[in-house]
Amino acid sequence: MSDSSSLDSYRLLGRSGLRVSPLALGTMTFGETWGAEEADSRRIFDAYVDLGGNFIDTAGYYAHGRSEELTGKFASEKRGRLVLSTKYSLAVEQGNPNAGGNGRKNMMHSVEASLKRLNTDYIDLFFLHVWDGTTPADEILRGFDDLVRQGKIIHIGISDTPAWEVARLQTIAELRGWTQFAALQVEYSLLQRATERDLIPAAQALGLGVMPWSPLASGLLSGKYATGAASTKEPVGGRRDMLTAVGRVTPAAVAVADAVKAVADELGVTSAQVALAWTLANPAVSAPLIGARTLRQLEDNIGALGVVLSAEHLAGLDAASRIELGFPHDFLTYDFIKHGLTGGTKLRGRH
Repeated sequence: MSDSSSLDSYRLLGRSGLRVSPLALGTMTFGETWGAEEADSRRIFDAYVDLGGNFIDTAGYYAHGRSEELTGKFASEKRGRLVLSTKYSLAVEQGNPNAGGNGRKNMMHSVEASLKRLNTDYIDLFFLHVWDGTTPADEILRGFDDLVRQGKIIHIGISDTPAWEVARLQTIAELRGWTQFAALQVEYSLLQRATERDLIPAAQALGLGVMPWSPLASGLLSGKYATGAASTKEPVGGRRDMLTAVGRVTPAAVAVADAVKAVADELGVTSAQVALAWTLANPAVSAPLIGARTLRQLEDNIGALGVVLSAEHLAGLDAASRIELGFPHDFLTYDFIKHGLTGGTKLRGRH
């Protein structure tokens, strides 16, 4: 069950004191290169903010910087009340090996470029976008901490990184007195639950607010792919063709989409709203990322905040999309293991 019925029912982001809306507006679609043109992007941005939304997420990589430029332009008159989140790691400039990755040189260059494109003096939340597997942990963490001390960024986050690396970095930061991560971005939806194995539990244990991206699984949970759904006319090479080509439109995925639609039909809401409400029901989740190409899509997504899923609804969706947790998680649930760990006594865990 969601505890937020509107965008201005703010939440704390992880263990930080930063107050954010329960849905973050993802602006990857801002800019003609990747999605909506400027006028449509402006309408989407203004509608989100006018409804009380304050959490805007972008990245220097999106639309080759155009997303940040438009976000900065739209936010200029309301900067003080907004939480702007952006990211570094992926290269916009080609042919330069230090224009990408997690290293200090790229971090510092990226911050300055983002500040300029966003037309702001500071970034509220700055993410490592994608783990590169080569940069030393202390180089990353000290770079973040220096930027916080300089006032160029306020909070830090990490995205698309193995759970053990997230835990290691957060622990090092705590022990050395450096700035700790406030947020973790991961793919999370009824069709992508692998993050429940280690990433989401790590975030809960270490004080990171989870920001799920692609909560609608690239549209697979929007209702369009459920059995019997009215087909929509798409151009050749459109999203449906792309998802089919990469093997994502499978019988298992359609079965989950059918389960979502069944709940949506019972409640009189849309499949997209049910899928988003399911992510919001996870106590580790601070704010799913919603991305819209049209104002209608935005309004539909925001409507998820008013959807209440019962225990029965949640159990049914869980059963339809359940994954194997794997070792050691499954092993630790065996009755003989729990019996051995408690000597046959009853023990109530922490909540």
